[in-house]
Amino acid sequence: MNVAINPLEHTTGQSTLARARAVLTLEADEIHALAARIDHTFEAAVQLVLHCRGRLVVTGMGKSGHIGGKIAATLASTGTPAFFMHPAEASHGDLGMITEEDVVIALSNSGESDEIINILPAIRRIGAKVISITGTQDSTLARESAVHLSAAVSHEACPLGLAPTASTTAALALGDALALCVLDLRAFTAEDFARAHPGGSLGRRLLVRVKDVMRVNDAMPSVRESANIQQAIAEITAKGMGFTAIVNAAQQPVGMFTDGDLRRLFVQGNTNIDATITTVMHPHPRVLDMHQLAVDAVSLMTTYKINGFLAVDQDQRLVGAFNMHDLLKAKVV
Repeated sequence: MNVAINPLEHTTGQSTLARARAVLTLEADEIHALAARIDHTFEAAVQLVLHCRGRLVVTGMGKSGHIGGKIAATLASTGTPAFFMHPAEASHGDLGMITEEDVVIALSNSGESDEIINILPAIRRIGAKVISITGTQDSTLARESAVHLSAAVSHEACPLGLAPTASTTAALALGDALALCVLDLRAFTAEDFARAHPGGSLGRRLLVRVKDVMRVNDAMPSVRESANIQQAIAEITAKGMGFTAIVNAAQQPVGMFTDGDLRRLFVQGNTNIDATITTVMHPHPRVLDMHQLAVDAVSLMTTYKINGFLAVDQDQRLVGAFNMHDLLKAKVV
């Protein structure tokens, strides 16, 4: 009988870096082999998940359970409602989580984990379909599943061949492939992803709009174009944003005046504070639509080296103002 030899089994004395590279290479090779074996059964699993009218219930024991938890989290964050169910708890009441419209993804490298095999009859009675991910094609779990996905590996990365390593990596990669193929078929977008991650940096970048960060009404610095420099200075001081908008009779911004502009006026010797603000303002100020993403302002501020922006509505009327401090407070940057 030919016994497969783990290529990492006889590496005693190797340097730490050499062993690390060998582990990573072995696991990468197993993933490549897995990719080459993907066939129509994977497509069947994708369709089962895609057309599931309930939730994806992922279960697994031990290390497979940890992988299952990550797969459930990936599915949930990419548009497929999913959660992890511990198989040992399932037979003590948690089977009530499962309905006939659900699909169960069960992970077990051997395909013979008692905790999972024991709940298969109950899952069958409920009417839920089972997708199994195992390392053994001819196992109880594989035979009792609607769809079986093989995550078999030729060697574990563990030199003893005992600790689940390459096998759990293969199962995890297979779960990722399943989730992302379903994502593609659902036409899931970055905006959809952000809605499931409102507390993360991506959520803030893709969900926070200018209208969510801008200062409005009495907090918004603004003077009419008939105002003089002294009135503009008073508005900048009162609102504390470092600038003020200059608007016309239709409340449309026609200019901006900043505290930096004021300092430059004094350096140049132009201190006639009774002069009309339109004589010293920056005309044609840069504005953003109130519905634009707030993150758009970040790149524009960097490009044009400015610290504040004016926000307008669809009629180009001034409705708000914000600066870098407001973006930092909203954690957009």
